[in-house]
Amino acid sequence: MKFRWLPLLFLTLFVATHAQAEDKPNVLWIYLEDVSGWFSCYGDKVIETPNIDALAADGVRFDRFYVSAGVCSAMRSGTIVGMMQTSVGAHNHRSCRATFRGKSMGEYDKNVLPESVKPVPQIFKEAGFYTFNEGTGKDDFNFEWDSKELYDRAAGPEFKGAKDGTDWSGRAEGQPFFGQIQLMGGKYKKLKPVTDRAKVPVPPYYPDVPEVRESIAYHYDCLLKVDAEVGKIVAGLKRDGLYENTYIMMFSDHGYGLHRHKQMVYDGGIHMPLTVSGPNIAGKAVRDDLVSSIDLAPASLALVGLPIPKSMEGHNFMAHGFTPRDYVISARDRCDFTIEKIRAVVTPKFKYLKNYTDDRPFMQPTYKDGWGVTKKFRSMMAAGEMNETQMLFFRMDGKEPEEFYDLANDPHEINNLAKDPKYATEIEAHRKILADWIAETGDQGQAIESDLGLLSALKRWGDSCVNPEYDKVRHLLKETKEAEPKKKKKKKQ
Repeated sequence: MKFRWLPLLFLTLFVATHAQAEDKPNVLWIYLEDVSGWFSCYGDKVIETPNIDALAADGVRFDRFYVSAGVCSAMRSGTIVGMMQTSVGAHNHRSCRATFRGKSMGEYDKNVLPESVKPVPQIFKEAGFYTFNEGTGKDDFNFEWDSKELYDRAAGPEFKGAKDGTDWSGRAEGQPFFGQIQLMGGKYKKLKPVTDRAKVPVPPYYPDVPEVRESIAYHYDCLLKVDAEVGKIVAGLKRDGLYENTYIMMFSDHGYGLHRHKQMVYDGGIHMPLTVSGPNIAGKAVRDDLVSSIDLAPASLALVGLPIPKSMEGHNFMAHGFTPRDYVISARDRCDFTIEKIRAVVTPKFKYLKNYTDDRPFMQPTYKDGWGVTKKFRSMMAAGEMNETQMLFFRMDGKEPEEFYDLANDPHEINNLAKDPKYATEIEAHRKILADWIAETGDQGQAIESDLGLLSALKRWGDSCVNPEYDKVRHLLKETKEAEPKKKKKKKQ
């Protein structure tokens, strides 16, 4: 009896919070998966992307946007909390999962966020915003989280929003929203070939062979599909009278799938497209200051007048009088079963990479080994058919411990200046930036992954785990399998 007032209290709190949020604008993240920004608004001449170009023209196009990792789960984990994934133990790709592709992991490398850290959708929801994750509905976070705490609506695998408004239509009248619409981007399947394979540009670090041209051209085909989907989203917002009152951030989680791009921290993997448009943002603007993916969360909160949590490491790059970053950091750690550790420091002109795993090649075993283009690369490597520039990445005798590039004059990151005495002062300055950042943020990737983390990776990928770090836990996998109850064989009828 004494708790009868609780429902009324909850209703009162909801109404008060809702009323407080009513006059706020909306925030929409259009998340592109595996997309390199080869859009015409960025100067690409192969295809035209009119819908993305129009979105950029309505706001600001950012030319120096970098993601915190070259792979989805690490980047997305950092982006959603406004912190480096290395600061919250979410740096190893597809780690900290109770289940993996429908299979229970049993005991696993659980990662619980500190009490002071909340994912940004949860902050918006608690502030009275309607929250949703539409499109593919991808999340991919390497920490414990509850969908009900983050989202009022978490969608299925098919994008519906621009067709029938189911993404934002579930909110109460006048209620603002924070939404994410996830587009498949570079992962669209079975698209009709449109781009002329003979006319696509082939970067100097790839051999010019049909397999590479097909991969690049197909990505352009994907971008045409992406552009059409972005057009539908914008049309849906305009149809429902929401476009003028919605801040739209459109960005990619990392570069497209080919080697040296996805999973790596060369610019092809981490230098991504970003446009921001919305109320009181002047159109046809271009910025070339450095912006990090961990900046998206605090900027989104600030745009609608919500306070930025002190835990967030990102910067509000949309603030009036914003002081540009001196550098951005990107990190590569274990991806699937492939163990590697690289840190990248990007400054306005230069790029410094520290390869901690210089004893192993970039082309160590990965999930891409079954691809036809990978087999072509390996056969060419074995036959000595690659030139000196291509062998910088495809060599099999390890890698340089440090790399240093003049991005302004060497955008393909070919000429490693790490041993050039003319750049000794600059290189030392970049080393200090990295060392100070590691000390300040407590980069958790500096430590060897826990035995439970390595064992969890073994459970997921089994014999694919060939790196020596797994050797100390292989016996644990055997013991785990032996302890599992054996399935009874069904008797033949």
